[in-house]
Amino acid sequence: MESEPNLPFCFLDNDWFCSKVVVTTPEGDTVNFPCYHWISGNERLVFREATGKLIFNETWPEAIDERKKELQSRKKVYRWSIYAEGLPQIMKVDSASDLPAEVRFSFTKDFEFEFTAFEALVSLKLESHSTNMKQWKSLDELSHVFNRHKTDVYAYVEKNWKEDTFFGYQLLNGLNPMMIHRCSKLPENFPVTEDMVKASLFGKNLEAEIQKGNIFLVDYKRLHGVTANVIHGKQHFLAAPLCLLYMTPEDKLIPIAIQLKQEPGDDNPIFLPTDSEYDWLLAKIFVRNADFVEHELNFHLLRTHLLAEVFAVSTLRNLPMVHPLYKLLISHFRYTLQINTLARQTLISENGVITKNASVGGPGMMEFLKKAVASLTYSSLCIPEDIIARGLESIPNFFYKEDGLKLWDIVHRFVQKVIGHYYTCDSDVQKDSELQNWIKDIFFNGFLAETSTGIPQSFSSVTELVKFLTMLIFTVSVQHAAVSNGQFDFGGWMPNFPISLQQPLPTTKGQCTESTMLKTFPDINTTVNGMAVLYLLSTIFYDFKTFHDNPNRITPLELIHKNQDELKIYNFEIQGRNVSLPLSYTYLNPNNVENSVAL
Repeated sequence: MESEPNLPFCFLDNDWFCSKVVVTTPEGDTVNFPCYHWISGNERLVFREATGKLIFNETWPEAIDERKKELQSRKKVYRWSIYAEGLPQIMKVDSASDLPAEVRFSFTKDFEFEFTAFEALVSLKLESHSTNMKQWKSLDELSHVFNRHKTDVYAYVEKNWKEDTFFGYQLLNGLNPMMIHRCSKLPENFPVTEDMVKASLFGKNLEAEIQKGNIFLVDYKRLHGVTANVIHGKQHFLAAPLCLLYMTPEDKLIPIAIQLKQEPGDDNPIFLPTDSEYDWLLAKIFVRNADFVEHELNFHLLRTHLLAEVFAVSTLRNLPMVHPLYKLLISHFRYTLQINTLARQTLISENGVITKNASVGGPGMMEFLKKAVASLTYSSLCIPEDIIARGLESIPNFFYKEDGLKLWDIVHRFVQKVIGHYYTCDSDVQKDSELQNWIKDIFFNGFLAETSTGIPQSFSSVTELVKFLTMLIFTVSVQHAAVSNGQFDFGGWMPNFPISLQQPLPTTKGQCTESTMLKTFPDINTTVNGMAVLYLLSTIFYDFKTFHDNPNRITPLELIHKNQDELKIYNFEIQGRNVSLPLSYTYLNPNNVENSVAL
């Protein structure tokens, strides 16, 4: 807002949010002072003119002193806290209401979030089922419960979830495109033979198809030994499966062998598409439950939400508002601290929905998360390197890869130009003490000083800085959209993405029936609580800020406008591609990518 000479005194008695102050000089020039801060009548605040400035470019001792005072003040508010031993640290705060006003939800978002959380049960007509601990009697009964809010993708999933081609499709373009990799050699603990898969390979030789690059593997080994949850007094079960897949000559990815436990043995058969309908279907259901765990706890919670909090807290502690990187990054942390605090209170707390209703809830949750942290590396957070490491450069119909690489490139070029405007050479990076403190805080408190992660402890070049900032922005916007936006689409139909399973893993073939499958699914209460969460986490709220809706806090502004234009063009390209697809891939359409981890 602009300054008002006759602002009523009663208004000043209340906290109010100031975006910026625009001052007109006697010469008629206008000078912008960005604020983006809640103002109260009892605090002294100092705001600098909009131009970003590095600390070593300051010419007035008073300006350097103000930078230090600002960070000293922030460090008293934004403090690190251990969430759990071995996991990234979080902001020290007891509840969402204790967060500073400037990082909390807007009134609109707050109201919508509370309303949608309630509506998740009522609007879905789940309220009568939320205390029902009986089993589902049929898939038809389950289908009728969720009639009202089915999306087009949800309806497609419900119709096709049993199909092998759709099972394979989801490993590329579903909620979790992060597990699959090209298989160059069969694991020793997965003794698939030629005879087992001959029919699935249409008579082709398995070893020859491996050499051609047509065989892929998904290995859920991190679930091995993880304690399964007890839900409503009943023991539930977790598989740690291996799944072999084949890319057919028609470019369809299909599963050809599934082993549900890591250690081969007589009680751990390898299930095949040639087995009975329900033997094969139940094996795939256990794989989908394992995928639920990897997706929600590793690739969603850990690798986007918790990392976003690390980046946000370090930024608020170490970079003053006048710093160019603060201006570049702050919009990418919008609402992150509040949504994470709410998640710890309602989803993964002692009585949280995931804790109480997921097969990996209870003690198994922390066991698994610590294993997941061990796989958290810098290169795995950079999509160009991750795709190469998994051998997926040339796999067809991999829309997550296509869109992700394109958006990475757009972000990288934008960051490169912004950083080049402020850091003219490598020595500029090296002597920016605030920047070096920022990355050090991230390394020690986010990645727990583990050099094996590959996360830098300091920056010595412009190139290093550009890459890290690209990864950061990509993680909290694009990557989060890829693993979050489709949760209700792909998970609303529970059999496709079961939160828990309550029958032991099958140890022999020929015993499974439709009744076995229904008894294995979570009970009605557990199902609807899980679905309500996925519905809430897939809702687009009124004040959703898209990837290209970036506040003009960076100079020169033409860089922002060019970046926005590029994103709008790619938005149209994705829409054109999707027209010819049986199932559109829309999650990385820039219009659907939120600028931050805000939900």
